[in-house]
Amino acid sequence: MAKRIDFYDDPDAPAPNSLVPSVNVVVTNDAGDILMIRRSDNGNWAVPGGAIDLGESIPQAAVRETLEETGVLCRVTGLAGTYSDPKHVILYTSNGEARQEFSLVLVAQAVSGEPTPSSESTEVRWVRRDQVAALTMDRSMRLRISHYLGGAAQPHIG
Repeated sequence: MAKRIDFYDDPDAPAPNSLVPSVNVVVTNDAGDILMIRRSDNGNWAVPGGAIDLGESIPQAAVRETLEETGVLCRVTGLAGTYSDPKHVILYTSNGEARQEFSLVLVAQAVSGEPTPSSESTEVRWVRRDQVAALTMDRSMRLRISHYLGGAAQPHIG
């Protein structure tokens, strides 16, 4: 099975060979819980997300990726932040792609659907805000979620 390996400020990380615009989506329900997935490629918990396809807007990509990975349809309501740290390199073992981080993190509200795993997620569930910190996740995902949970008035720019 193909794996995703995240490196941060690691001298053993492969040199990046791509930069792909992507989205992550912090989706909440009426109770304020956060929609989380357990990624099938590394076992870590994350919010839904993925690459922006040619011909689609940032919000369209966010809605599509969320629905594909979780079975939940959402409506984008805002921007939580931008993340482009060149020290964060993501290796995809399936094709040798070493991607420099480039992610727009959007905020969304659930509209319909039930959390359902996909080929990209082995588990999908609503997680209470006070329980998110206990989940195993990559440092970059933890940073994105902590910025959102911190409730800053302005989006994180980084």
